[in-house]
Amino acid sequence: MDALKLITEGQIKEDVTSFNVGDTVKVHVKIKEGNRERIQVFEGTVISRRGGGVSETFTVRRVSYGVGVEKVFPVNSPNVEKIEVIRKGKVRRSKLYYLRDRVGKAAKVKEQL
Repeated sequence: MDALKLITEGQIKEDVTSFNVGDTVKVHVKIKEGNRERIQVFEGTVISRRGGGVSETFTVRRVSYGVGVEKVFPVNSPNVEKIEVIRKGKVRRSKLYYLRDRVGKAAKVKEQL
């Protein structure tokens, strides 16, 4: 076995919630402010998922006060407390970057029944 696999083997989370592109998720993130630590929730639509293994990331997009906000989260980060799937999305693409150009109802993803 190569050295890189040995190093990253213990850093991969086993209890990751299964989610896909198009799903609406709540990401609970640990925020450190001085000596205090709190959990902040970021809710939005998953528009991409990339990588694999320890370096796997996903991008979540939401519109806040009329401004689109996107955040990239590492799946295996210790700062990501948990990922809650609120609704499953019905999509035919692996990357939903086209949602950046859409406004209002056109920016919605249909729900999978």
